[in-house]
Amino acid sequence: MTSLNEYLVEKRAAVAARERRIEAGSLGVVPLSAQVSVEGRSGVRRIRIRDHQVVTDSPPDFAGYDLGPGSPELQLGILGSCLAHSYLIQAARLGVPLDAVDVTVSGQLDVRAGRPGFEGVPVNPHDLAYTVRIVSPAPHEAVARLEAEVDRACPILNLLRSPQVLRGTLDHRAPDAPAQAA
Repeated sequence: MTSLNEYLVEKRAAVAARERRIEAGSLGVVPLSAQVSVEGRSGVRRIRIRDHQVVTDSPPDFAGYDLGPGSPELQLGILGSCLAHSYLIQAARLGVPLDAVDVTVSGQLDVRAGRPGFEGVPVNPHDLAYTVRIVSPAPHEAVARLEAEVDRACPILNLLRSPQVLRGTLDHRAPDAPAQAA
C-alpha cells in the first residue's frame, strides 16, 4: 500500500462484502466486551479487548507512573479514532477519494468538580470538540455528503450525543471467599 486511496479500494470491497452479509441476515448484533484489571503496586489499569491490551495510567501528581493515557484522554482518542474510521468507511462506500484524514479532539476535565464553589461543574469530560482535516480532490458537495454520512453513522459520536441506559452491579467478595449474590 502506498496511498490512502489504494487502501480505500480494499476498504470498499470489505464494506460491500459486509453489507451483503447484513442484507443476507448472516451478520447482526455483534457482542462487545472489555475486561479491566488493576495491577498491584502500580495501580495501572490493563484493558483487554479480544486479543489486544491497552494500558491506562495516571500522571505522577495523581500517584501514577504516566505509563499510558488516563481514561478521559483515552475517551477523546476513541472518539477521534472512530471518526477517522467512519470517514474511511463512508469514503469507501461513496467513492470519495481521500489523500489524508486527521482528527483532533479536545475537551476539558475540571478536577475541582463537585467541590465547594464548583458543585455545578460536571465531573465528566466536557466542552468536547473535534476537527476533521481531509485532503481530497473531491468536490465540496461530495465531501459534504461524506460528512453527513459520518455524522449519521459514527458509533462513538452518536453514543456520546445520545443518552444511554447503563446498568451496573458490584460483586463484593471478602478475600478467599466465594462470590456473594447481589
